[in-house]
Amino acid sequence: MTDNPDTGGGVRVFSDYVRGARDFTEEADVVVVGSGPSGSVVTYELAKAGHRVILVEEGPPFTPQEFSPDGNISMARTMREGGLRSTTGTLMPVLQAICLGGGSLINSAMCVRPPGFIFDEWSTRFDLERTTRADLDPHFDAVSEFLGIAPTPEDVQGPRNLLFRQGCDALGISSEPVDRNVRGCRGSGECYTGCRARAKQSMDISYIPQAIQLGARVLTSLQVQRVLSEGRKVQGVEGQVVEPFSGRTSHRFKIRARWVVLAAGCMATPVLLQKSGDLANASGQVGRNLQFHPGSAVAGVFPQALNPIFGGTQSYQSLAFLKEGFKLETMWSAPAALAVRMPGLGEALVKHFGELPRTAVWDAIASTHRSTGSVKSRFRSMNPAIRWRLHPEDMKVMLRSIHVLAQIFFAAGAEKILPGVHGLPDELHSAEEAEVLRDYPIRPGDLVTASSHVFCTTRMHGDASRGVVDEDGLCHGFDNLYIADTGIFPRCPSVNPMLTAMALAHRQAESLAERI
Repeated sequence: MTDNPDTGGGVRVFSDYVRGARDFTEEADVVVVGSGPSGSVVTYELAKAGHRVILVEEGPPFTPQEFSPDGNISMARTMREGGLRSTTGTLMPVLQAICLGGGSLINSAMCVRPPGFIFDEWSTRFDLERTTRADLDPHFDAVSEFLGIAPTPEDVQGPRNLLFRQGCDALGISSEPVDRNVRGCRGSGECYTGCRARAKQSMDISYIPQAIQLGARVLTSLQVQRVLSEGRKVQGVEGQVVEPFSGRTSHRFKIRARWVVLAAGCMATPVLLQKSGDLANASGQVGRNLQFHPGSAVAGVFPQALNPIFGGTQSYQSLAFLKEGFKLETMWSAPAALAVRMPGLGEALVKHFGELPRTAVWDAIASTHRSTGSVKSRFRSMNPAIRWRLHPEDMKVMLRSIHVLAQIFFAAGAEKILPGVHGLPDELHSAEEAEVLRDYPIRPGDLVTASSHVFCTTRMHGDASRGVVDEDGLCHGFDNLYIADTGIFPRCPSVNPMLTAMALAHRQAESLAERI
């Protein structure tokens, strides 16, 4: 066994399986598929309850020495399909991790509790009796205490985050520091490419090593390809060893377990069910109802130097417009990634890069409830076919969010903004010029969007004919098959989803521990 020092040892990695070069079988009380936030919480809580748990991850573990601040290299190594996964219908990049710790390794550590009205909508629309904010607060509290979640302190905000606050204050818009799962953050702005300071409490240095100390086993570089079942019961999973980065598969494995928890993510879980004989799909809802938080960003150039590389990656936010359908936040990313949304080529692009030391980038995520799609399996591939279309009314919400960001930039003293809307000037130089955003006839291809927030493909519903799982994450029609990832969200949560996913997973683990 190869020990990974960042996970406290006990992670079996690809090289071990190559040296063995043979098929193998393991046994456990519970097998958890996927090491992202939800799967890691379930693994830890079940191990703490004394159960034999195997956590299976398709991607490899990473150490700080393996992180690259080059955005292109980082995305190619840590994201599915080399960071090039996208939707059809309306074209949008979909950024999803393939590594130990899942998205927690490369997200910006934002831990936001949705307000009560979000859960009221979930409960009313989807026949849920125990999913109010009050029901979930104890689970939010448990996760927050474990990870040390707290508001980002002033001394690691940096100018680009504090200017957002200044602009909001000038316009009378409420804003606040973001709660994040970090300990000792130095404001290096490297959240998306891996925190080399190891301040971010990603799953590979928090829940997973603690689960290992309690007896859980963690097996990486294993691609689960099928859930084994008979009647109302599942019996485990099987698949193949997969080489990191190349995706080449080799010998086969099987893990027999009394309980199976699928936490592979909103895309991979429905594909796995479809590959397993359309499992848990009596309702016909597996892979349907796909929703995103599409994100759009605005860059603002200020007269003074900002040193934008310093500061928490996403450390300030405004929840003032949630009922209108969008959330505002600050952000930063590697220049290679920022280039995607910069206008111009050649000399024009070089000019914009020359202004980066004076540039802040703020973004909005939209609750596009009317924009839905589907996830379907492909022949001879575990990668999904993703179809999604942005609804015209949701486009208006996104345009409204860009207009508000423009107002905040100019209220904070920006000398110009780069709105990133096709058909408009590359630069707008005043709040008056930015009024063109108010009623611009927007089309889907006019916006530079991307998303890492994906939901609803195995949604929970109190009516078994209209959803895939119940409130505890147990698949309707099955005795021992659970799903624990953002696919069980009945609707997009309007805020960054990680903390909600973990709170639901904490509740699911409690329910499952009582059943075993």
